[in-house]
Amino acid sequence: MIQQRQREAQIQALRREGIFLEEEYRDEIRYYMLDMERYTMSSTQSMDQQPEIRWHMRPCLVDFLVEIHFTFRLRPETLYLTLNIVDRYVSRRVVYIKHYQLVGCAALWIAAKFEDAKERVPTVQDLVQICRETYEESAFIQMEGHVLSTIQWTLGHPTAEAWLRLMCCGPCVEDPKVQHVARFLMEITLFYREFIKYPPSTISLASLMLARYLCGKPRRVWEETDECLEVIEHLDNRLALHVNDLSETLVKKYSYAFYSKAATFVVQYYLQGNRFPPRTSAPFPVTPKRSPASALNTPTSSTTSASDLSDDMPLTPVTPAFSSDPFSASHSSDDKENVSSTFEPVLNKLRIDNPPEQFLPHDFVTFGRPALHNLNISSPRTALVS
Repeated sequence: MIQQRQREAQIQALRREGIFLEEEYRDEIRYYMLDMERYTMSSTQSMDQQPEIRWHMRPCLVDFLVEIHFTFRLRPETLYLTLNIVDRYVSRRVVYIKHYQLVGCAALWIAAKFEDAKERVPTVQDLVQICRETYEESAFIQMEGHVLSTIQWTLGHPTAEAWLRLMCCGPCVEDPKVQHVARFLMEITLFYREFIKYPPSTISLASLMLARYLCGKPRRVWEETDECLEVIEHLDNRLALHVNDLSETLVKKYSYAFYSKAATFVVQYYLQGNRFPPRTSAPFPVTPKRSPASALNTPTSSTTSASDLSDDMPLTPVTPAFSSDPFSASHSSDDKENVSSTFEPVLNKLRIDNPPEQFLPHDFVTFGRPALHNLNISSPRTALVS
């Protein structure tokens, strides 16, 4: 009975927002979203080739955008679209450090115009004030046009939030706490490189499945694809090993009661040593033992030495080592990913278990933080100054 009431309330809320999906169009909408998410994906390999931008700088920008997004009370889709625009732009254009924050603000401006109501869209004067007048008004307008032309004016990116709503308005109704935990997990994926290669539908499904497990709900194993389990493993490993390095802004945002204190719940869950159960690999089929005659008629594998069979067999070729090119994607991505996190531990921010309810999003941000390119980016621990 309670679940039926929740279902009816959810349907009414979806009708008010105009996103209720009729059964006859549901499959067509899903297929269109799948096509569009493939078309609007970014490339981490191209982003690896940036001459100045490094992956340890990304959390600074994402943290800044999360803060501004929450301040202006923009829709959740706006944040995901913002980062998608940034990633697609950085995949196609060379971006210098001094323009990194400008690109992020321009992307947020574009996404807000596309997703949000007109009265909630920040003005160009707001953006100038947020960046402490580092850039002039004309710089934001010029960058907006350059970003739009680079991504070919394609803004219909199906975000992880859109996929989550689609999953939660189907036959299965999720509790508000499960949805809030899933949203917290989805926003964590915006900070790190290893999640960029996965489509939003996979990010959303993995976050929802992990959120259900953390909240004690039964697992829906039939929905857990291989990609979904990979994302769950990445999330679980990062939270288990680096839970103290989560963004302070993000943890504070999801520590309020109207988000079911999702951040506090997740952080305390992993601080207690809990983990998502690892995947159990299927047993390999037993290969029958070959006779000596058949072995001589079979070419050697890459792990078999030529001396094991015959001196006439050719040796396995050895691939030469790569040169140590500092701009090589295969080397630079590992070096940049191993840089320590830019955030302080979250233990101190969890001491206030009951944040004041009168604090609203507009009290969340103190405008006038230093411009990102003015920070000491060579020392990631001091890269984020409030």
